[in-house]
Formats: sequence, structure tokens, C-alpha cells
Amino acid sequence: MECARGRRRPATLTRKAPTLMSQTAPLAVLAEVIRSGFTEGRHHGSLVLLAADGSVEYALGSPDAPVFPRSCAKPFQAVATLRAGLDLDGELLALAASSHSAEAFHRDGVRRILASAGLDESALRTPADLPLDETEAELHLRAGGERAPILMDCSGKHAGWLAACVANGWDTGSYLDPAHPIQRLALEALEEGTGAPAAHAGVDGCGAPLLAVPLTSLARAYRSLVLAAPGTPQRRVADAMRAHPEYVGGTRRADTWLMRAVPGALSKMGAEAVQVVALADGRALAFKIDDGSERARGPVLAAALRRLGVTTADGTVERIAEAPLLGGGVPVGEVRALV
Repeated sequence: MECARGRRRPATLTRKAPTLMSQTAPLAVLAEVIRSGFTEGRHHGSLVLLAADGSVEYALGSPDAPVFPRSCAKPFQAVATLRAGLDLDGELLALAASSHSAEAFHRDGVRRILASAGLDESALRTPADLPLDETEAELHLRAGGERAPILMDCSGKHAGWLAACVANGWDTGSYLDPAHPIQRLALEALEEGTGAPAAHAGVDGCGAPLLAVPLTSLARAYRSLVLAAPGTPQRRVADAMRAHPEYVGGTRRADTWLMRAVPGALSKMGAEAVQVVALADGRALAFKIDDGSERARGPVLAAALRRLGVTTADGTVERIAEAPLLGGGVPVGEVRALV
């Protein structure tokens, strides 16, 4: 799962860290698993919906308790790349904020970012991996492919950081160190967006520093991206992601479908079932499913979108909601959102 593989030395923050959501905070049932008319299980978590003015419109569980945003932090990490002076734009800037599927155009884009700085794939410190998208992974293996750093869904972000390092004369070998200038800029961008210091530090699956923030603050941070003044790093990242959603996810990914179907929507998933969406008018949502279940993400996302009043004429929300349970190869139940 995205940014979920590989471990490196822990990041450090000097501030005292509160306990993470899943350890102490009360959670709500966000979805239930129905098989043959029987409730087989439940997925707990927290969710928050923001009105257009940024106020909390609806909440379940403990959205003010900190969680690791995982790859939902990537737009702010891309803001750091721009603030470091790297002149990325268009699809390559979207790729720097992506959890890509390692489709051919993703791999080509990563190589283009690296080549612009005189680097190649050997500079990447992402773990060797297979494509995040299952179909793409199967195609890669059938063609005789192996795990590689460029296939890891975070390689676009890493390529942007590396190119920024070269542009500034910073060391490229230590770019994942929390004390590195690019990581200090990433911390600053996330804390500026959320409006509060990070609660806890860790290491993401790709080896990058990882910072815990409350879901409510994360939703407001995404809201700040879409409402930022044109031309600012925040707005440039949001605009690039919305203009090139296939570079943010992939041709078979819900984030891509949603940004294509809903004008002005900014959508980003993170590992362990974290999801954030901001709409053009300032409405936003964020949730985390505590057990990290991917099967519950789509139904919960679709239900949250409907509660915000989002509809799509082409059936995109309904497509995102689909999570059938199979028995003997045919549907016998579903994962049903309780949002």
C-alpha cells in the first residue's frame, strides 16, 4: 500500500508528542461488512466535514486527535519543493505531489524530473517496489519486470526533492534526514497549512519524515490549498493536481476519477485509509479508517461526498462506493458506509 513499505531511522521533533488517535481516542463505526445479510465486521475511525466557511459541519469519532496523514501530506511536500526554488509546473508538479500507479507515463515523468537535475534513478532512496496499482503490477511482472525504486508510488515526490537539492547545492544523499533543508521546508509547509505544530514525528513507508496532525486541521489545510491566491506555491500545487489528476493517482484510481468528475475538487488518498478532499468553494472532508482497510475507503468516501452534497452525472460517486463482497465469485454482500 502507498508509502507503506520500508523502514528507516526515526525522525525527531523536540516537542512533546501526544498519543495518536488509534491508541486512546473514541472512534465511530464508519462502515460495516455485510455478507449474506449478516454483519460480519465493522470498520471504526474518525471523520470530519467542513462547511464552505471552514467550520465543522459534521463529525464522527475523534477528528481532533492526531493521525499520520501518510501520503495526504504530499501536496505540502510539493509546496516545499517550489519554495526551494525548483520551477516545476503542469504534470510534473502534479507528479511531485502524487501517489502514482507506476504507469508508463508516471515512470517517464519521474525520469524527466531527475534528468532536469542531471540525475537518474540511482539517486532515488525510495524502497524497491512493485506498482501500487494491481493491474499495473501484474502487467509489469508478466513482462519479466522486478521491483525497482522508480516503481514505488512516492518516487515522484522524491524526484522533486532531489531536483530541488541540486538546484540549491544541497546534499542529495541525505535528503530524507529530518534536519535536511528540504525536510525543514516540508515541515514548515504542513504546519503552516494546518495552523498548528505537528503532534508527533515518524518515518513514512518511503523513508521520508512523517508528521502527525488532526484530521480537522488536515481538512482545513487542503481547504487552504484550493483557496490560496493564484500564483502562490499552494495554489500552483492544487491547480497542477486538478489539471493533471491522472499524474496524482493513475487511470484506475478514485482520486483521478473524482478530480475529473467534480470541477475544482482536490482529492488525495494516504496509506492506512486516510483520505482528504477539498472542493472549490471551501467545503472539505477528511477521514481515517482505524484498521487501515482499503475496502472501506470507497464506501466511506462516497457517503461523505453525498453528505457534502456532491453528485456526479456520470456515476463517479457510485463507482467509488462499490465494494462488493464475493462468495463463489459472485457478489453476496457489501461494505456499507454508516457516515
